[in-house]
Amino acid sequence: MIPHVSQHWTLRKPAARGEGGIVASQAREAAEAGAAMLRMGGTAADAAVATAFALAAVEPWNSGLGGIGFAQVMKPGHAAETYDFGPRAPGGLDPSAYPMTGRMKQDLFAWPEVQGDVNIHGPKSVVIPSAVAGYALLHERHGTLPIREILAPAVALAKRGLAQDWFTTLKIANSAAVLRLYEESARIYLPNGLPPVAPYQGKPGFFRLGKLADTLERLQSAGLRDFYEGDVAREIAADMKAMEGFLSAEDLSGRTARSVPALEVTYRGRRLMLARGLTAAPTLARLLERMESAPFSGVPDAEWYAHLARSLRESYAERLAGLGEAEPQGADSCTTHLTAADRNGMMVAMTTTLLSSMGSRMVLPRTGVLMNNGVMWFDPRPETPNAIGPGKRPLCNMCPVIALDAEGDPQVALGASGGRRIMASVYQMLSYVADFGMDPEAAAHHPRVDVSGPEGVTADERLGDAVVAALAADAPVEVVEHAVMPVNFACPNLILQQDGTRVGITDVMSPWSAAISE
Repeated sequence: MIPHVSQHWTLRKPAARGEGGIVASQAREAAEAGAAMLRMGGTAADAAVATAFALAAVEPWNSGLGGIGFAQVMKPGHAAETYDFGPRAPGGLDPSAYPMTGRMKQDLFAWPEVQGDVNIHGPKSVVIPSAVAGYALLHERHGTLPIREILAPAVALAKRGLAQDWFTTLKIANSAAVLRLYEESARIYLPNGLPPVAPYQGKPGFFRLGKLADTLERLQSAGLRDFYEGDVAREIAADMKAMEGFLSAEDLSGRTARSVPALEVTYRGRRLMLARGLTAAPTLARLLERMESAPFSGVPDAEWYAHLARSLRESYAERLAGLGEAEPQGADSCTTHLTAADRNGMMVAMTTTLLSSMGSRMVLPRTGVLMNNGVMWFDPRPETPNAIGPGKRPLCNMCPVIALDAEGDPQVALGASGGRRIMASVYQMLSYVADFGMDPEAAAHHPRVDVSGPEGVTADERLGDAVVAALAADAPVEVVEHAVMPVNFACPNLILQQDGTRVGITDVMSPWSAAISE
């Protein structure tokens, strides 16, 4: 039989280039919001925060006010910082509320199934949303523009509504079976019980995301802390109580982000700044150690990819050893990554998520906030290191990175979305640019492998027979398309700055993504 191929085309994604700042995002409209801050004289931090808030209105399946994240931040001549606004379980979470069925959840997770999947969707799947706290701290430390101006694009986009095009239909349809279980989610995303569909001809329309625009306007006037201690916080707590979730007003009022020194590692004579906290950074550091001895030639060849695949498997085996099988496989993990650089050389690499696509699939009716499902990061088995528990923090896959130039200033900032696929993508993009000297645009279009665990490898069919044969000598290989759907590889974006100019690029297969220059 002739194998089915979904995409009979060759796609190109343009890079952004120039002497000014650049913002790269998985949604062009959000990148435009960030670039507008740069044009107003704002910093890379202003641009990153504006982009992140805009994403709540234009990419709701991946991130938003109900999410969490990590960011790497660095100014020339200053130390790199990690902004940790990662997940934390509610203080009143009751582990007994997640009884196991006795079956294993084989489709997405390598852990026991919980009755009713209450750890995967709905009110009991929610951890404390800390994204807004992270954005607030980043703006407080490094922003220069008023928060009202930074939120203005997000407010305008939320009032306009989400584009009703084919990609929206695809993303909503992917979560429709669970969205329909929650009244406000179904009302917004499933009119007449079905995902919204673009018109057959003409331009797609738009639809409003509940009361999200009202909430953003409230934050615009009252300040971002209102999300945790003001009217917005009270409305979130009221909805969660009514839905019998564990998230409380006390959880919100006590939630803050933190800034800590970045984790510095050396790789092939280059200093890299990795994210501290419960991220993929320690595993990336071990991968970098293993890749020091890789066979580097003029281009990534079969021998190099084979060494990379072995190194990834070994690194993941170490990562999972302390967790058993307690980490999400990532098949349903939907995250977003944005990168920003300003004309003064400051760089921000920020990864945020709701965890699953559409998070908990639960929109809070009083605020329009789509909540995360971060409890899914925990193992339902009480005896495991990563077990569900009140106030606990789970291990995440996020991996924002900043690489320094010879003078010790930020030169490359990057990251990716895609669950356990993130780390392999981040390393390959970085290596293509830093080790092999590829232009970022060429690097984004170059095929990759993925290794997301201690066994097997996924290979882009464009890598060719020689690479596939070298990979297959060590482990089972699945040869796949790099396509919009299924999503077989993570979605990276990257900005490189050198000699007074900058170039930014986003994932080629993400239809909405773009890098926008100042």
